Amino acid sequence: MTKKLYFDDPMTMEFTAEVVETLTLTDDRFGAILPSTFFYPTGGGQSHDTGTIGLARVVDVYIETDKIVHVLDREVNPGSYPARIDDERRFRHMQHHTGQHILSAAFATELGFETLSSHISGETPSSIDFDAETLSSDDISRMEKLANKIIFENRAVKTYFVENLDSVPFRRPPKVSGSIRVVEVEGFDYSACGGTHFPQTGMVGLVKIVKTERINHKARIYFVAGWQALEFFQQVQSISQSVAARLDTGVEGLPEALSHVQDQLKEAQTELKPLREIAMNIEIEKMVQLAEKINENWLVTKIYENRSPADLRTQAIQLRNYPSMVALLASLEDEKLSLVISCAPDTGLSANDLLQKHLAPYQGRGGGDSTIAQGGGVAKNIDGIFNHSIEIIRNP
Repeated sequence: MTKKLYFDDPMTMEFTAEVVETLTLTDDRFGAILPSTFFYPTGGGQSHDTGTIGLARVVDVYIETDKIVHVLDREVNPGSYPARIDDERRFRHMQHHTGQHILSAAFATELGFETLSSHISGETPSSIDFDAETLSSDDISRMEKLANKIIFENRAVKTYFVENLDSVPFRRPPKVSGSIRVVEVEGFDYSACGGTHFPQTGMVGLVKIVKTERINHKARIYFVAGWQALEFFQQVQSISQSVAARLDTGVEGLPEALSHVQDQLKEAQTELKPLREIAMNIEIEKMVQLAEKINENWLVTKIYENRSPADLRTQAIQLRNYPSMVALLASLEDEKLSLVISCAPDTGLSANDLLQKHLAPYQGRGGGDSTIAQGGGVAKNIDGIFNHSIEIIRNP
């Protein structure tokens, strides 16, 4: 059984590792078993530590029955080695995990929302799922303020084991019995948890909720803490200053400048609309002139790049007004195929039937009637989408 030293001292990042057993793992990796370790294994929503044991890199840590396996990038022999935990990674995880406890307690205390699950990460925003349908912007603002108030008060974070569960006012009663490890944020939260946490809330720095979403009748928040929060604010500042410089204003003037740009864009779109209609009419006339005669009908095909489905449909409807005209119009945008087909009423053909036959090679979907049909699918290249159109029209 491996003794979990990180329970009592999560701030120790260097120690002497006694390798008492080695394992051969898959993927040319090796495992080492220690009688006691400060390396944290994946569990409880928190990722494992990384670091070194001697010259070997610790790339993963996990629990197997009652032992903790340290996955190494090279083989080591039993013996004593200097070991070092990647302190920045551990620090980020503790900032997020302690911050998660504080946020979860804030939502439980003020809104009555129970934490259903959480995922802790030091590289990307961590997440918490609540038993709630929605969260308002006011809810988010109030919970952020309360959580950061607890952090700024630099309250003690204590860890200890209890046998009598009734002796602790758990925020969420543990599902297991026996000896339970408690993580207590002084006077604010009591949780059963096996993760690593700071001794003081002030070491979290701050927490910021950056995104919310609804997933399977649950409300999920994404948050950053500590170093990652600083990086988030630095990125936001850099982007906002860059945008402000482009708009020839300060960051504080961005809302007004953006509103002005939007007004200008609307005016430009209004002015361009009749010009676009004229250009489209000229394009349609050229297409009609170049139409190919198939049996008693005329065929127009055109492949565009990044043309909207709405524009394709407008063109197809106009081409439908020409007697005996069949129009096949396609566009590809970021591997998204859009296809619109129209048939003049006197062609004797079904636009929907032609659509299904042209979409089949792309496993696409769509529908319509005999004169206009529209659909799409996923494709990397549509250069050959109309290669068999003449044959299809001749033998409907």
